[in-house]
Amino acid sequence: MRKITIAKGDGIGPEIMDATLAIIMAAGAQIQTEEIEVGEKVYLAGNTAGISKESWDVIRRNKVFLKAPITTPQGGGYKSLNVTTRKFLGLYANIRPCVSLHPYVKTKHPQMDIVIVRENEEDLYAGIEHQQTDEVVQCLKLISRPGCEKIVRYAFEYAKQYGRKKVTCFTKDNIMKQTDGLFHKVFDEIAVEYPEIENEHWIIDIGAAKMADTPEAFDVIVMPNLYGDVLSDVAAQIAGSVGLAGSANIGEECAMFEAIHGSAPRRAGQNMANPSGLLQGAIQMLNHIGQTEVAEQVQNAWLKTIEDGIHTYDIFKEGTSKQKVGTKEFAEAVISNLGKLPASFKPVQYAKNTSLHLPTYKRKAAAKKDLVGVDLFVHWRGTDANELAVSIHKLDGDGAALTMITNRGIKVYPDGFKETFCTDHWRCRFKPANGALLTKEHIISLLTKAENLGIDVIKTENLYQFDGVQGYSLGQGQ
Repeated sequence: MRKITIAKGDGIGPEIMDATLAIIMAAGAQIQTEEIEVGEKVYLAGNTAGISKESWDVIRRNKVFLKAPITTPQGGGYKSLNVTTRKFLGLYANIRPCVSLHPYVKTKHPQMDIVIVRENEEDLYAGIEHQQTDEVVQCLKLISRPGCEKIVRYAFEYAKQYGRKKVTCFTKDNIMKQTDGLFHKVFDEIAVEYPEIENEHWIIDIGAAKMADTPEAFDVIVMPNLYGDVLSDVAAQIAGSVGLAGSANIGEECAMFEAIHGSAPRRAGQNMANPSGLLQGAIQMLNHIGQTEVAEQVQNAWLKTIEDGIHTYDIFKEGTSKQKVGTKEFAEAVISNLGKLPASFKPVQYAKNTSLHLPTYKRKAAAKKDLVGVDLFVHWRGTDANELAVSIHKLDGDGAALTMITNRGIKVYPDGFKETFCTDHWRCRFKPANGALLTKEHIISLLTKAENLGIDVIKTENLYQFDGVQGYSLGQGQ
């Protein structure tokens, strides 16, 4: 018997959780539930995180968390509980299967059967933002080697465990050569370890277009956080409905399972909501805890129910659907189909052990790290880069010299174009004046001079080489 944590959430959450639990318990799930309260009531009681310390203790003790949708109040500094949970518990992998249920659920893609594997902790979702000048704010995109290795390896292990034939990587490394470049590089390194699985890489924009047009060309797709967030919703929608999709959030110790849709407060308490999204999350949970036979039975019963045309209002379609039912009645129909197999859908058959246990990340030997320059970011309200360069060149000397100024990434000095629009945020790049390495003392000297000259330096970024490989981007046009 496995104890799990559940939260019934807000809006339609309690109804779909009750329906989901009724189905999996009827199928013989060997679980005990321990309920916690999260979401709107907790937020409005003054807890901006939406969860108490005691609830965290329950989740961490049980390791497995089945969560219904919650409502996050607008304004007031309330934090997304989903994002917080993923980060606090190290839930680095978000898994979203997106499968066509044609012809019972309307879709233009009857052959679609893909799984989105999304990195869940870093990228722009680190949420590190600053306003630096009157006109410019920044958001730091953080991509780490451990983050890349864990999510890419998970994607290949998932494909191996579930009999998938291909893993595709989506990045934008033609533009973000350092961050997305690292993700792509790690993908290529790890793909070599799985010769039996086909691998490929697409630039995210054309890859997304191809997925929306011809999703049957893909199998498992792995990508960084932001792309994965957007495209997993797109994939769910073009498969038929966001309301039918569930997701798993997997970490080294804990896991959270949920529907991907929201709490739909307008439908609350009306016995209308479709529990399928949360049920799909629960099926992933059953696989995760090793109860694959129960997961298999529930999934086949659910497919049979869809196939029988017993549909909730959101997918009911005259001529295709046979009976419009409420939340409870849909659950009862699934329960009555336990032990049966679908006829037109391919019955699922899971491997007996679908729980993935990946090796813990091991930090590699440190690279030789050389300081070869520094970028000073300057707040200056002028518009002529040549005029700014006159002031910045006054910082030359003491082993460092100005080599380039950029504005929003584009080189504007030397040899800039007058047509380039500039904001008040300037990157001034200094390199060693004599070809030697720069030192921290040189940077301190630059900053001291800038302060004395009234130059508003808002940020510095050291430029390094790692084992002789450049660890920073050039200016656009450089």
